[in-house]
Amino acid sequence: MMFREFLKQNIVRLDGGMGTLLQAQGLQPGELPERWNITHPEVITAIHRAYFEAGSHVVSTNTFGANALKFEDSELDAVVSAAFRNAKAAKTGEDQFIALDIGPSGKLLKPFGDLDFEDAVALFAKTVKLGVKYGADLIFIETMNDSYETKAAVLAAKENSDLPILVSNAYGADGKLMTGASPAAMVALLEGLGVDAIGANCSLGPKQLAPVAKELLNAASVPVILKPNAGLPAVKDGRTVFDVAPAEFADEVAALMQDGVRVVGGCCGTTPDYIRALTEKTQNMTAQPTTQKRRTVVSSYTHAVAFGDEPILIGERINPTGKKRFKQALLENDMDYLLQEGVHQQEKGVHVLDVNVGLPGIDEEAMLTRAVCELQAICDLPLQIDTADPQAMAAAMRRVNGKPLVNSVSGKQESMDLIFPLVKRYGGTVIALTLDENGIPDTADGRVAIAKRIVKTAAAYGIEKHDLIFDTLAMTVSADTRSATVTLEALRRIREELGCHTSLGVSNVSFGLPVRDAVNSTFFALALENGLSAAIMNPYSSPMMQVYYAYRALKGMDRNCEAYIAASGEFQAVSAPVTVAEKTAEEQRSALQRAIAKGLKDEAAAQTAELLKTAAPLDIVNGEIIPALDAVGKGFEQKTVYLPQLLMSAEAAQSAFEHIKAALPQKSGGPKVVIATVKGDIHDIGKNIVKLLLENYGFTVIDLGRDVPPEAVTEAVLAHNAPLLGLSALMTTTVPAMEDTIAAVRKRVPSCKIMVGGAVLNAEYAQRIGADFYAKDAMEGVRYAETVK
Repeated sequence: MMFREFLKQNIVRLDGGMGTLLQAQGLQPGELPERWNITHPEVITAIHRAYFEAGSHVVSTNTFGANALKFEDSELDAVVSAAFRNAKAAKTGEDQFIALDIGPSGKLLKPFGDLDFEDAVALFAKTVKLGVKYGADLIFIETMNDSYETKAAVLAAKENSDLPILVSNAYGADGKLMTGASPAAMVALLEGLGVDAIGANCSLGPKQLAPVAKELLNAASVPVILKPNAGLPAVKDGRTVFDVAPAEFADEVAALMQDGVRVVGGCCGTTPDYIRALTEKTQNMTAQPTTQKRRTVVSSYTHAVAFGDEPILIGERINPTGKKRFKQALLENDMDYLLQEGVHQQEKGVHVLDVNVGLPGIDEEAMLTRAVCELQAICDLPLQIDTADPQAMAAAMRRVNGKPLVNSVSGKQESMDLIFPLVKRYGGTVIALTLDENGIPDTADGRVAIAKRIVKTAAAYGIEKHDLIFDTLAMTVSADTRSATVTLEALRRIREELGCHTSLGVSNVSFGLPVRDAVNSTFFALALENGLSAAIMNPYSSPMMQVYYAYRALKGMDRNCEAYIAASGEFQAVSAPVTVAEKTAEEQRSALQRAIAKGLKDEAAAQTAELLKTAAPLDIVNGEIIPALDAVGKGFEQKTVYLPQLLMSAEAAQSAFEHIKAALPQKSGGPKVVIATVKGDIHDIGKNIVKLLLENYGFTVIDLGRDVPPEAVTEAVLAHNAPLLGLSALMTTTVPAMEDTIAAVRKRVPSCKIMVGGAVLNAEYAQRIGADFYAKDAMEGVRYAETVK
């Protein structure tokens, strides 16, 4: 039986940990586990066989870190070839499968890191091609903590194989990925891309991951994966141990299988004993059927937006039509103007941003792709890709960090043949226009008939109707007084007869009339009552926003009318002057603080240059830049700001600091901090984030890079007389190297304080290996550094 068929009918048991077992067999700190495929094949085969004998249906090859960042092409080929040879030799019976295991690259993607998205796709593609070459039954993409890198890996798998794809992400204690994605956001992205199963692994034990598993079950229409750690790590007699025993692990995972989890296994700290206990506990359990949720949803890198619960507002202002200043910005390549338009609309309360840069004289494909990449770097709203150019559409969809709205397809066969394959390839929810080769029908019957034909054609491409949102086309009422009623009737019938959601470009109805807001807002209210799901609209229009908030209040969507009351201050046609005491915290921010908070690099630089004309450089640092960074840092600590926003704010602050530095006399830097990723670990995401933030707070950072031996770390601390050392490790197999490094530094520089961080650590574990402080994130590291003298 092929794996995809097996997955449909059965509970699937994966294997458990590999790294801790290799350490027990003698893997040295800093040694690459993947090389053991060649140097110790009998050990790898024995581990795989032990998992098969314990009840695993799938073992993952020892290729978690096998990529071109670690290995030259020839060695990578040899490593992967040996990995499959070892796994195949371990098979003991029927219904046993081998997964190509793909872990994260260890780098953060641009603009937050230095790895380009397409380079990431190419990196993973090399490994995928080798997996196909040497006989993989499926591809298992695991332990990804960034949605964008996850997408790169999935595209590499889709574009270089037709194998089943399982994807499992590493969620933190807050139930989100390191870069902010919720389980619902990951389901939207990954189901859009067409993966076969979606889940969570690593970081936490089964009890702590249970809420994430339940969120995945609530959102997913494909099987859900759960592959937790054996609890939390600790050091006992010089060995890394975990606090959840096999029987307890099996009980907790089995309970989640009763809730519907279909694919199970273990991660760090689990052994064949854990899989055996799980097999014994669940061998008579029947697989729970997956349920088709059929939700109409889009997503960003942080969250999903579902259509149907309440009206969705799509901000229309990133569009050159009728906007002279916007056209000028596009022609002058003034991206900061576009970014500010996005930020302002988000502040006004829209749920999705429409992005349209179509203008004669520009390279629309390049501009649209750039606009998407830069907008999603500073704004966490889902995006609507709005273009008539299929090539530009494809390029932008590929780079969206989430599941986009696609604007648009029509009933024209040529349009459907161009757009639906893109949606199938990259994922998306499509705005479908009720027009065809004969134009826009004059009747509701005609528009509904086109909608039915679009639904049928979409199905032939494998796109279900819940991924279609119909625009019944608001026509100008001044040209035809019946046009609004036809649009509304078609809208209502599509909701009732097809069960599909709807959208309108509301402002088209008033073209050519005076006082357009009055017409637009009244039409908006009528459309909402007829079942409108989403409106492409101007959020700066007070009458439109009044209708939106009032409708939600009247329909019971606004508890105690809280949102209406909060927004009502902006509804006043004439209002009394607002005192400083009455202003919100956002309103009291200076232009520079706001630019830093929103991650607007060019604006931050411009505002700093302007302030330097009248203020002393250090006054700007202490009165503007540091307070802005502190506010963002507090938001990050309180989980209202996510890592990408934190990093972009740091980049904006860096732009401001460049002007400050130029205005100050040259002097030596601030307190010194040496940082490094320990021997054997090439994952430097966390280290690089800490470096950026420390530099923003005035520290001099000596970055030793990754895979740094203990001796080199010790020499650097001595050479720079650094009072603080920061060490990072992502993998269980490299934690011993961290302990060795701490011991070496303690021996020669006992006065140096040492802070550590990484996904496999916690405060207790850090204390046991000799560290002074465990930083669960970059801001905690900065706060601790500020206390070190």
